[in-house]
Amino acid sequence: MNNLSKKIRSKKLNSRVDLTAMVSVCFLLIVFFMGAKKLLKPETMNLSFPENYVYLENIVCVKTDRLYTILLDKNGKIITYSGLLEFPIEEPKEFNFEKNEIRQEIFRKKKEVHDYMTSEGKPTSEVIVIIKPSKNSNYGSLVNIVDEMKIANIENYSIVNDFTIEESKLLASN
Repeated sequence: MNNLSKKIRSKKLNSRVDLTAMVSVCFLLIVFFMGAKKLLKPETMNLSFPENYVYLENIVCVKTDRLYTILLDKNGKIITYSGLLEFPIEEPKEFNFEKNEIRQEIFRKKKEVHDYMTSEGKPTSEVIVIIKPSKNSNYGSLVNIVDEMKIANIENYSIVNDFTIEESKLLASN
């Protein structure tokens, strides 16, 4: 009877789980997702916009001899003109990104405006470029033209999606 009255007790083992591997995996995942998030962030570029604008009733007053407009259209087609399209200083010209035609034209226009403004006694006045991508143009053309602005060291440029009626007609006719 003695044997029956004794309860058999199981020996309790130390239940200790080693979490070293789990912590290592967690840190690796954290580092991976932080790195992936950093790589997915779009990188931005600082754009320098023209200074010393005088605004009168939403009209920008600058010397039209300094204005150079670049219209971007489908298939990498580029149309440029100087001044205002209603009263152009030069007739609109058509370019593309092949053979660095647009780069040469931008350098030519920059030098022309610089020489003209220096002759008028305003050596700090540079060309003001207005880039207008159409709805048919692609993002690559816009990036390429902004790269051309950096290569030509043009600081006064802006990207506008506002087309005048004349500019729309000009794009449609070409």
